[in-house]
Amino acid sequence: LMYSEESLECLEAMFEGVKEIADIQKMENAIMEHGYDAQINGVSATELLLKIYEIARDNLSGADLKYLSGLLTLPILEYIYRKDIEKDSEAHCQSFFEHKEYMLNSTAKYHGRVARTMYLPKLFTETEVEFFAQDVALLFGIFDKVIAEYECNQDYRKLFGFEEKLEELILREKNYSCNIPIARIDLFYNEQTKAYKFCEFNTDGSSAMNEDRELNNGLRLTKAYRDFTADFEVETFELFDSWVDEFLAIYEEFADKKGRDGKPNVVIVDFLEHATINEFKIFAERFQALGIECEICDVRELKYDGQTCVTPGGMQADAIYRRAVTSDILSHYDEVGDFIAAVKDDAVCLVGDFRTQLVHNKILYKVLHMPQTRKLLSEEEKCFVKAHVPYTVSLSKEVMKDNPQLWEAVKTDKDGWIIKPEDSYGSKGVHAGVECDVQEWIDFVEKAMDGHYILQEFCHPYQLLNVEWTPDDEQTCQWRSTSNLTGLFVYNGKLKGLYSRISYDEMISTQYNEMTLPTILVRGFSNV
Repeated sequence: LMYSEESLECLEAMFEGVKEIADIQKMENAIMEHGYDAQINGVSATELLLKIYEIARDNLSGADLKYLSGLLTLPILEYIYRKDIEKDSEAHCQSFFEHKEYMLNSTAKYHGRVARTMYLPKLFTETEVEFFAQDVALLFGIFDKVIAEYECNQDYRKLFGFEEKLEELILREKNYSCNIPIARIDLFYNEQTKAYKFCEFNTDGSSAMNEDRELNNGLRLTKAYRDFTADFEVETFELFDSWVDEFLAIYEEFADKKGRDGKPNVVIVDFLEHATINEFKIFAERFQALGIECEICDVRELKYDGQTCVTPGGMQADAIYRRAVTSDILSHYDEVGDFIAAVKDDAVCLVGDFRTQLVHNKILYKVLHMPQTRKLLSEEEKCFVKAHVPYTVSLSKEVMKDNPQLWEAVKTDKDGWIIKPEDSYGSKGVHAGVECDVQEWIDFVEKAMDGHYILQEFCHPYQLLNVEWTPDDEQTCQWRSTSNLTGLFVYNGKLKGLYSRISYDEMISTQYNEMTLPTILVRGFSNV
C-alpha cells in the first residue's frame, strides 16, 4: 500500500471522514465485536478490506503480487464469490440447475439417495491446510499415547469398558507402525477466529471421497466457478490415488515384517447392505491401474482354511481395506468367523486393525479429559485437548447423582448439550437440545440414561451464507444462512484433503437437512 502515490491517495479518499482518535477507536471496537461483519461507516469490514486489497493489487506486480495473493483470507474470498452472483443472480440460475442435474445422474449416491448441495462451494486456502496439518500431527500423537497406554495398562483399559472379544482383537501384535491408517476428523471450525471443537473421529468406515469428487465435477459446470477461476488459481483434493499410495506403504511394512514379496491382492470389505459401492469401485479401479488385483467383498463371505484367505471369486486375499466398522463386525461376530481367524493368524494384512476402535468410539472424548490420560500428555497436548475436545461425560444415573449441578444444567440449558451413543455412525441415536422442546429433550436424556451414551457440550456451528433457486420460482435466488462442518481426511497420519457439510439447522446430520458442498483450495491470483 505504501509503494505508490496512487495507493496512498486512494486510501486517503477512503478514510477522509476519519478526523478524530475516537473515530478510529469506534472502528476498532466494532471489528473486535463483529469481526468481518463489522460495519465501518456503513460498509462491512469485509468489503472495506477487499477494496484495500484491490488498491494494493492495482499497484503491484511480480513477487510482490504473489505475496499479496497469499494474504487473501477466507471471508474476503467468499465475499468475492458471492458478489459475482449478487450482481446478476438470473445469469447464474441456469448453471445451478445444470449442476443439480449432473448430481442427480452422478455416482454420488448412497442407497439411492443423491448427495444434496447448494450453489457456493466451500473455500479454503493454504493457510487453513497448514494449520490443520499441524494440528493433525498433534492429535495423532495424542492418539498414539492413548493406544500405547491401553496396550500396557490393564487399569487404563477399564476406562473404555470394551467387551473381552474386542479387547483381544485390539491387543493383537502390531504389524505396521501407523495406529490409525485412515480417518476423517470432523470438526466445527470458525474461520474468522480459527477456534474449533471436534465433532467426530471416523476411522475405518471413513467415506465421502466420491461425493467430493462428483460435487467438484458438477461445480465446474457453474458460471460462478468459471468467473471465480478466471481470477483465482484453485485445485481440488485428490482422495483416491493418495489413499492407494498410503495403503501400499502400510502393506509394505507388513510384508517386510512377514517376509512376503510381490504385489498384494487387495480386498475391500464391508457389510455390503451398508456400503457405498460406487466409491468402492473407484478405489478398486485405482488399485487395478497399478497392476494390483482388487475385489469388493462382503466381509461375511471371506473363507479361510487355516493358511489362505480367499474371496468368493477364488482370489487369495493378501491385504484387506476394512470399511466395515467395528460395531457392525461385533454385532455379526458369529457370521465373520473366517475373517476374524485370518486376521488373528496374520494371514492377511488388515488395514486398519482393531486398535482403531479406541479412536472411533466416542468414549474417547471422556477419556481424554480424565486424569489418567492427562498424565500421559505434554503441556501442549493438555492445552490442545482442553481447547478442542468438548467436555464429555458418560450419561449415567451415577454421574448425574455425583454431579447435581450438571444434571440441573442439562435440564435447564437444553441448547448447550447433545447426547450420542458411544459407538455408532451416521448420526444414529444422536439428539441435541436445540432440536426439540424442553420436555422432549428431558425424555430423550432419561431414555438414554445408562444406555451406553455420552453427554457432551453442544458446539454451535459457524454460519455462512449460501444460495439456491427453486423450480417453482427460478428467477428468485434464496440466500440462506447455513451451519458448517469441516472434515479432515487423514491417510497414514498425513492430512490429504478437506470435506464440507452444511445444514440449515444447527444439527448437521443425515436425518435432518444435511447437504454436502464441493470443497476447493484457493491458491491465489491466477495471473501471478
